[in-house]
This record gives sequence, structure tokens and C-alpha cells, in this order.
Amino acid sequence: MNDDFDFELSPDQWAALRTLRNPVVNNRLSKAYLVDSLVKLGLVVIDDGVPAMTPMGRKVLVRGSCRLLDLAA
Repeated sequence: MNDDFDFELSPDQWAALRTLRNPVVNNRLSKAYLVDSLVKLGLVVIDDGVPAMTPMGRKVLVRGSCRLLDLAA
């Protein structure tokens, strides 16, 4: 089985995914449409109205963090 996922996320989507590493303040994110797009990709789930990162979302975030550092350099 191949576990290699490559997602082309926008900078806003990366920021929303990073935000979900920590508990959401007031159970809301500022841009719900970003969470919806991450849900459609399978990177986030909505549990009792609160967005939470999936295991695949965590992998993408960790793997993508290195790529984002390369782009910033």
C-alpha cells in the first residue's frame, strides 16, 4: 500500500491546517470555507461541530512543512 499523499494546498489552507494542531478557540475558525475544503480532501473531520485534523491531515502537515520551508528560502 502506498501512503504517499501529495496535496497542493493554498497558503490559507496550510494556515487553517496548522491552526487545527491546537484546540480551536470558541470552537470556531475564522474562515469556515477553508475548513470545508480541508474536509473535502479528507484532512479534517467535523466532530460535534468542532473541526479536528485526521491522521492523514497530520501526515500532510508534517510532510508539507518541509516543503513550505524550502519555498520560503
